[in-house]
Amino acid sequence: MTGTSYDTSARSVRPYGQDVARWDRRGNAWLAAVAVAFTVAQLVLVRPGMGLGWDESVYVSQVSGHAPAAFFSAPRARGTSLLVAPVATWSSSTALLRVYLAVLAGAGLFLALRAWRGLLAPRVVVLGGALFASLWVTLYYGPQAMPNLWVALAALAAVGCFLRAQVDRGRPGPLWGLAAGAALMALMRPTDAAWVCLPLLVAAVAVRPWRRLWPLLALLGGLAAGAAEWVIEAFVSYGGLARRLSDGSRIQGGLGWHNAVSDQLRSLSGRTLCRPCTGAMPNTAVTLWWYVLPVLAVLALALAVRARRPAATALLCACAATAAFPYLFLIGYAAPRFLLPAYALLSLPVAEALIFLVAAERGRLRPLAVTAVAVGLAGHLAIQTVVLERLVDRTTTGHHRWSQVAVALHEHGVRPPCVVTGGAETAPAIPVAFYAGCASADTGGHNENTTAAALVSTARRMPVAFVTEGGDPPHYARGWQRVRLAGQVYAYVAP
Repeated sequence: MTGTSYDTSARSVRPYGQDVARWDRRGNAWLAAVAVAFTVAQLVLVRPGMGLGWDESVYVSQVSGHAPAAFFSAPRARGTSLLVAPVATWSSSTALLRVYLAVLAGAGLFLALRAWRGLLAPRVVVLGGALFASLWVTLYYGPQAMPNLWVALAALAAVGCFLRAQVDRGRPGPLWGLAAGAALMALMRPTDAAWVCLPLLVAAVAVRPWRRLWPLLALLGGLAAGAAEWVIEAFVSYGGLARRLSDGSRIQGGLGWHNAVSDQLRSLSGRTLCRPCTGAMPNTAVTLWWYVLPVLAVLALALAVRARRPAATALLCACAATAAFPYLFLIGYAAPRFLLPAYALLSLPVAEALIFLVAAERGRLRPLAVTAVAVGLAGHLAIQTVVLERLVDRTTTGHHRWSQVAVALHEHGVRPPCVVTGGAETAPAIPVAFYAGCASADTGGHNENTTAAALVSTARRMPVAFVTEGGDPPHYARGWQRVRLAGQVYAYVAP
């Protein structure tokens, strides 16, 4: 079997007998093609004018000149807000923000894959990148102001740079790449970064040839630099680090032993948040790739062990496992974006297994293997596209409804500066407030940031609206004017 010659003794690694210069000439061109295709697919399939979602509204509002900052709950980190700041601080155009993020995601994919230069053959890295980029969840969240894809890309780059730092000793590039990848993960989601980097930390301490100071310092320094703001903010605004972690656990339903595997399977049909996760399982055709993924990863690991080059594949699989573990077994709900880091890390072993299936010598069986893999990949791509198109249609419709509600609020005198509270299932207060350019307020729940008395006091100075989808208003709004906004969504507007 052909394969990458890799050992942990830090001797030079040469992919498939080629030198690194040849990898650069051909590999970089193919990686650029994958990154460009990824960017174009985002702009074509995920409409730039789709509107911002709930979480996006929170992240963008922190730096937006369009609306006041929404309540920032304990689990969130500021990385996404910093990512969108170059556009959001001066423009309220969602389309412009989507284009900016799509281009940035394409560039991020290129850099994450290029970190594997000299470690794996170009065709493995290119196919792995294409597989990851073709998932509906990757395409859907690429142009969105959300942190999970960036954790995934940073994780892929960090693992590659960690291995390169063991091989290219004396060169600072891989060390800086490792530190940057770890810092980006921690800046986006500190707890995810800790889970992803756990195998890297263990390997840096427990694997004898890898017990080197500089890679360990680069990894720890990157994590510390990325998480510093989150930790400092914990003491300044959340009552300490332990309190922030506790609040984050409570908001996520209480971290503990939960089997969310079936919840993640249900979410593969295009449910961006499965909480509570009920209903029938999706069609087997939609979930089949999820069953095939670990099988191919195990095959790749077995092939790597047989070829006496297990380090890269084992490290990728280990980091993918620790990245997925909390979202499969420690929370009681599911969102497909949570597993993006695991998908990114497994994409390279899966690509290597697929290439083995079609390239290994089997005589008469080889055409059958090639056909099976080609048909499987074509069907997988078609299903991912269908799921994505349906999700984008639903999301666009929902966000358009929020925009209609915001326009109706303006027509009834609720204009900036203003406050929106309450919220209906089809018109939640936080995104509606952002669309309307108002501040959002909540007197209970995970986003509690005010009291009824404070709202009444605020209503004496500026417009305040309680949005609802039927039912009686709270006691403080019973004398306010009831107006119909859109469909079954109403508002009680303070006089």
